[in-house]
Amino acid sequence: MGLESAGSAPSGACPRAVVFGCAGPDLTPDEAAFFREADPLGFILFRRNCVDRDQMRRLVADLRASVGRADAPVLIDQEGGRVARMRPPHWPAHPPMGVFGDLAARDPAAGREAAWINGRLLAHMLAEVGITVDCAPVCDVPVEGAHDIIGDRAFSRDPAIVTALARATAEGLLAGGVLPVIKHIPGHGRAGTDSHAELPVVEAGRAVLEATDFLPFRALADLPLAMVAHVVLKAIDPDAPASTSPIVVREVVRGPSIGFDGLLFSDDLSMNALRGEPYARAQAVLAAGMDVVLHCNGDLDEMRALLGAVPALDKVAAERWARAEAMRHAPDPVDISAMTNRLAELLGTGQA
Repeated sequence: MGLESAGSAPSGACPRAVVFGCAGPDLTPDEAAFFREADPLGFILFRRNCVDRDQMRRLVADLRASVGRADAPVLIDQEGGRVARMRPPHWPAHPPMGVFGDLAARDPAAGREAAWINGRLLAHMLAEVGITVDCAPVCDVPVEGAHDIIGDRAFSRDPAIVTALARATAEGLLAGGVLPVIKHIPGHGRAGTDSHAELPVVEAGRAVLEATDFLPFRALADLPLAMVAHVVLKAIDPDAPASTSPIVVREVVRGPSIGFDGLLFSDDLSMNALRGEPYARAQAVLAAGMDVVLHCNGDLDEMRALLGAVPALDKVAAERWARAEAMRHAPDPVDISAMTNRLAELLGTGQA
């Protein structure tokens, strides 16, 4: 059970298999009424939603109140570096994940310690405002010539370093009471284009993918949550991105290549890698085997348009979500100041 589940409103049915964004720093009456009717599993926040601690606590509380579930998950992409929704001056800046990979290449033990501390500090920042899920760590393995959309968001070009540091980061997040989401399963590091703008096509053969791209996800398959990439793996399904490909989900993500049995989120439906109207996009990712649709841009008309395509969480997805929530617990007590200083020492910086 999650931390807040005792305060949940009783419900006879599972929430809807979707996570929605909202448009600004305050929940509007129209949004609250829509969420009350739609009953999404949870919500995701972006830079537009993050002003300061008090505002974020109010927004998170209002989002949960709109669905009458005090344990509704609230997600955010707080990786560090370029992908940080909560930023100075109200929150500390965290380095991109590539910094930890550089350290690990010189000193593997120091790299793992720094990645764990970083995850724990990220969790502290999120838990302070009521966020329970971080869409991190990035487990992609970039290659020479790939688009920079991943770049230093990844730990390393070495799958073994990626695996070790992603594991340490996830364990740090969990120790702080926040669930990690491994992304972008089955791998986005080889993509030559930005899936926010267009659909990337990966030409690498199956054996290469098995030995590199899939390796970190396979090693982390015991973690509870993952986000699926809008990337075509031509060697496995030349016609559809992983997020809308039953073949990739069945043979790779859920199959022996990776063997992930946790809850699968689609990457954001509003990204330009996908074609069609919101309703058709939602149908496609669910038909491929996603457990939960992610729609992030806060456009109320789009959310209304796709709602009919999204049913309640099915029994298997609900069980996967329950297993994830069972891994979340009250944060282990730590000295945040001492931990911040230790991270700065490990990274050789004046401040973490």
